[in-house]
This record gives sequence, C-alpha cells and structure tokens, in this order.
Amino acid sequence: MRGHYEGLAAEYDEHWVYDPDYVPWMSGRIAEALRLTPTDRIADIGSGTGLFAREVARQIQPHHSILCVDPSEAMLRGLGTPPPAALTPIVASAEDIAEGRARLPYEQLDAMWLKESVHHVADPAHTLRGLAGRLAPGGRLLVAMLSATIQYPLFKAALARFEELQPDPAVIAGHLRAAGLETTLGHVEHELRIDRDRYFGMVRARYMSLLSTFTDSEIEKGIEEMRVAHPEPVLVFPDRFAFVLGRRRGEGA
Repeated sequence: MRGHYEGLAAEYDEHWVYDPDYVPWMSGRIAEALRLTPTDRIADIGSGTGLFAREVARQIQPHHSILCVDPSEAMLRGLGTPPPAALTPIVASAEDIAEGRARLPYEQLDAMWLKESVHHVADPAHTLRGLAGRLAPGGRLLVAMLSATIQYPLFKAALARFEELQPDPAVIAGHLRAAGLETTLGHVEHELRIDRDRYFGMVRARYMSLLSTFTDSEIEKGIEEMRVAHPEPVLVFPDRFAFVLGRRRGEGA
C-alpha cells in the first residue's frame, strides 16, 4: 500500500480538488467535530500531502504546529520545502504513533484525526487503543471514514470489493469505547459533481486505494462498464462519511 501512495504522491492533490468546495467543507467538518481551538496540540494521522491539515490550519490559525503523520515521505513532500510553519511532517505510521516508536514534539495531544486511513491499519483495536493513550485529558480522536456502502459510480466489482474491505463504523466505535473513550457515531454528507471523463481518469490513476487491487486490464474493463452505465457528462453522487468521535474523560474541551 505504501508503494501505491508513493506512486500517486505527485498527482494526489489533483484528485481531491475537482470540487473547490470539498476540501474546505471536509476540513470544516473535522474542525467542528473535534471542537478544535487555536491552542490545541493536533495531529493528522495518515495526512498524506496535508491537504486537510493545511485547510484546518487556515481555518483555526493554530498556536502549535499541526503534526502531519504519514509513512510515505513522498506524500509528505507535498507539504512543501520547507513546509509551512503551521504544519510539521512526521514520517511514521499510525502504529508507530500508537506504540510510541515515533518521537513527537508534544508529550500529549489534544486532538487527532484519521481521515480514510483506518482501513489501512492491520489491527484497528490495538492501534486505536494506543492512539487513545496519547490523548491528554479531554482529548478527542476522530475517525472519519466512508460508510460501509457507497454510491460512487464505480464498476460493480470495485463496489463489491469496497464492501468486502471497508471496516464497519460501528465496529470502530466499539474499539474506541473499549479504549476508554466516550464515543459517538454520526454522519456527514456532501454532494459531488465531477466531469465524467475526469472521474474515469481518476479511476485509471487508482485514486482510491482499493483500485490498486485491480490489474490494468480489469481497470479498463471496469471503465468501459462505467461508460455504458453513466452516459451523462457530469456525474452527481453523494459522498457520505461516518464520523466516529471519541473523547478521553477529564478536563479539556
């Protein structure tokens, strides 16, 4: 999977700016759910190029640099050279943070989020417990993930494989509760409008990690299936996310 993101790094941001409202919208929902304040010590676990951390920083103007944690150096280079003062790259996996193998500039964190990265974690229960242990009293942890089923205009085999691989948000919520966090499960939704040919190009570039499980010929066959099923020039579909929020008991927001 790391190889998938290493290859995608140079064009990763292009796959998420097709809708100018999407990144500000999602970043705003993350900041709202976590009740972020400028004084919080924050980490984006699985940040990639820092697309959402950068926008969160713009919105809340943090006093402490947001930690952008990702195992891919190529993805983190997307932060810029040097990165903005509001963002600090940390080359590490979620497991590294959970196990204390990565040195962080903050002893504890007031807030952290994992956006569409929990499905890459081999042992979610163990890793989320470790991440919860890095929270300060009153600290918050948000897992933002796609729902168990999606209404994307993908080919049937990709949709079926997504359902096979995607964790159940209710199970993730259970892991956070077992880690001792007060947990809630909610949903947010945004309507996407994407030029059909552009979306086909995104699929060909394997913009979703699950698409990396298909061969080139399977992708091309899938795109032909999509072309027949969706003759309309602009694809319109909902992007629905489960927001699993855990809060550590104690003082804090």
